[in-house]
Amino acid sequence: MDNLITFSITVFTGFFAITNPISNMTVFLSLTQGADEKTKQDINKKANLIAFVIVTVFVLLGKYIFELFNISIPAFKITGGILIFYIGFEMLQSKKSDVKNLKHVNIDEDIAISPLAIPILAGPGTIVTAMNFVSNVEALQIILVIAIFGSMSLLTYLTFRMSDYIVNIVGNNVISVIGKIMGLIIAIIGTGMIIQGIKISFNLITT
Repeated sequence: MDNLITFSITVFTGFFAITNPISNMTVFLSLTQGADEKTKQDINKKANLIAFVIVTVFVLLGKYIFELFNISIPAFKITGGILIFYIGFEMLQSKKSDVKNLKHVNIDEDIAISPLAIPILAGPGTIVTAMNFVSNVEALQIILVIAIFGSMSLLTYLTFRMSDYIVNIVGNNVISVIGKIMGLIIAIIGTGMIIQGIKISFNLITT
């Protein structure tokens, strides 16, 4: 039971850091600026639902994707760790990650699919993180990962829904600080994945 609680906390922390609802809220506000309230909430709902479906598919089919492309767990952990570290490092420098670099987008519900769902909410970093959590676990942990990401999608939906209110209360400076803290956590998670991959490669731990 203790292992499951620790696992759940780790998964939640990882997803919270990589999806970063507070930081992404500012992106949502920027993309939907000028839209009426109904359109904004339709985009919000659609984007989070699509992101949840995408991550769930990768969580459930990740093992078969590994087998299809002959991807080893150590290679995945090392490559994924480098990618996640890079995203976190950019956040620490107050840069927008290249995988989330946005250009001007007209107000249209299609922005719920791209760029909001992909790659902002379910980008490479999120997918890599999710697949890393289920790369070598039992069915119960896989269900937990899906449930936790589902709760994260709900949290993101609620954050986007109250975005105008949150910005007015908290302020942009606090949101910027939160973004940097999340960047540090993401970089640490990436480093941990790289270390795990190296250990598995040299049989330093049991896979």
